[in-house]
Amino acid sequence: MAIRAVFFDIDGTLLNDRKNVSRSTQKAISELKNQGILVGVATGRGPAFVGPFMENLGLDFAVTYNGQYIFTRDKIIYQNQLPKSTVYRLIKYAQERRREVSLGTSLGLLGSNIINMGTSRFGQVVSRLVPKKLTKLVERSFKNIIRRIKPQNLEALKTIMREPVYQVVMVATEGETTKIQERFPHIKITRSSPYSADLISQGQSKIKGIKRLGLQLGFDLSEVMTFGDSENDIEMLVGSGIGIAMGNATEAVKQVAYYITDSNNQDGIAKALSHYGLIHLDSENDFLSSDENFNKVRDFHRLMDGEVNNTPRVYELTEAGHRADFKLEEIVEFVYAASHNQEEFEQAISKLHQAIDKATNKVQAKDHPESPLIGQVDALVDLLYLTYGSFVLMGVDPNAIFDIVHGANMGKTFPDGKAHFDPVTHKVLKPSDWEERFAPEPAIKQEIDRQLQKALNRQNNRESRGD
Repeated sequence: MAIRAVFFDIDGTLLNDRKNVSRSTQKAISELKNQGILVGVATGRGPAFVGPFMENLGLDFAVTYNGQYIFTRDKIIYQNQLPKSTVYRLIKYAQERRREVSLGTSLGLLGSNIINMGTSRFGQVVSRLVPKKLTKLVERSFKNIIRRIKPQNLEALKTIMREPVYQVVMVATEGETTKIQERFPHIKITRSSPYSADLISQGQSKIKGIKRLGLQLGFDLSEVMTFGDSENDIEMLVGSGIGIAMGNATEAVKQVAYYITDSNNQDGIAKALSHYGLIHLDSENDFLSSDENFNKVRDFHRLMDGEVNNTPRVYELTEAGHRADFKLEEIVEFVYAASHNQEEFEQAISKLHQAIDKATNKVQAKDHPESPLIGQVDALVDLLYLTYGSFVLMGVDPNAIFDIVHGANMGKTFPDGKAHFDPVTHKVLKPSDWEERFAPEPAIKQEIDRQLQKALNRQNNRESRGD
């Protein structure tokens, strides 16, 4: 499918564990933007925290506070503040149970020093260092510490409440989620940490925020790729066209993801974008072609074959025969799609056999002063030219469709992470779930429908102008 917008969660995704954006991610974002792909973040963080990333990375937009506050580089798209009465009741509830809260305003997450420490660079790093088997022990210790803390100053929180509040963050372990939800059924609880809960309005989420942006900027959720690692990313990954789980994501996130990449410390974002052909990973031995489709296919062959060739060479006859077989199968498919019934198809195939005999006689009758390398290159470029000519005569733009097919081909790796090949034809085999997850036909139909509608709109505009 053609990807028109990419969204990253921040903590554990866009940021590595040192709380930096890796060089590979910075370069990947730049490449996406150079291709005209929109790039943004979808996060539980607030706009004040996100602002520097917007500036430094040149992001196009941000969905913050889990969809409650959305903005672009030059304007606010959407705001949904919590009712003051709800915020006050949440504060009272937290005080009764000696739970600290912070209030998410446009100026930042204000109120609790404990929460500020937990969401700081230091706190995030420490929480990731806790082994999974010790999580319950840490939670119990955390509860005991919280019980001994003096309740927050209610008057200070009331002062913060004068500003619009878009999200309340409450110190609460995962086991307390149900109790809070029962007390406040009209709010939504989402989490990115085992020690705190994000409380927002019902009906809000990262994916709802992305959908709002799509309606404003003209992209569909099926054209969106998202990256995440935590519970509050699950709905986003499931609802977007391609949802990517980071290698450091929770198991629950990995189970729903469309694809699992490497961790936030191991260039996971860049590797996933390369897997889907949206960027090209650097290799010191590879040259970069000005033909982006060539670069994408090279990424495919590096994935499937483990290496690619960077020096012009001649195909030997056996390998050339395999490559010709692949092309011939597609030609037969093309003729089949043009046939109205079996009889027409059989007649067309008969003519194709005659055309092969005719072409054989023509080639053998010609002098061939060129070298084998030049002859092979000339023939392949003619095939490219003729293919583009066929698209021209069809009135179809193949660019987005090429990306759809490329994404489908990149999905042909097996659970062992490797490509499997037919021992006779040498064609790449498809995993058992490939048709369900990657078959390109539905996305191609959607793209063709879009091009047909665009052509119809152009025609209607010309008629309305009297052209």
